[in-house]
Amino acid sequence: MAMTDKPCRDFVEALAAKVSVPGGGGAAAMVGAIGAALSNMVGNFTVGKKKYADVEAEVKELIEKGTVVYQELLTLVEKDAEAFEPLSRAYGLPKNTDEEKKIKEETLERESKNACQVPMEIIRKAYEGIKIHQRMGEIGSRLLISDVGCGAAFLRSALIAGKFNVVINLNTIKDQNFVDKTKEEMNCLVDEGIKVADEVCAKVFAEL
Repeated sequence: MAMTDKPCRDFVEALAAKVSVPGGGGAAAMVGAIGAALSNMVGNFTVGKKKYADVEAEVKELIEKGTVVYQELLTLVEKDAEAFEPLSRAYGLPKNTDEEKKIKEETLERESKNACQVPMEIIRKAYEGIKIHQRMGEIGSRLLISDVGCGAAFLRSALIAGKFNVVINLNTIKDQNFVDKTKEEMNCLVDEGIKVADEVCAKVFAEL
């Protein structure tokens, strides 16, 4: 059974257990999916209300975008677990001879790069989700403004958690060009995403 098909309690208990997956990456993706889903909730309560008729078309577009974001984040819960297994095997490879050392080094390099891909995608999707909340907070139902704040806060956490999971893998990669390019994109998205999320949360608090 896929982790995202498990009851919430089972997923949380699996996180707490002495098992490698799900871990921080999967949790980041799940938190991000929850955060993104909240913008859709706000949108769905906005659609159909006469007061918001002028922005209904845009709200529907935001709902469509939000659906893609939370569904992809749910997929990343599974992909994070899949990426961990080959990296874990790579760390367990023998290194008794020069040839074994070379194979282990090359395998670790390759799998560490692969392991960066999922948390980087979590960061990208969390950023997209924050931008959706930014706009939803401007045009969505004021009755659900606190949910915009909650969603932005969850996605902010997913950004930071994603960064932790990228950095821990970057630390073992020797390809400096790969490291530099990944860090540049990561830091840009995380810094801007945190800034926007904080602005959204500040506006929500001001309106409450």
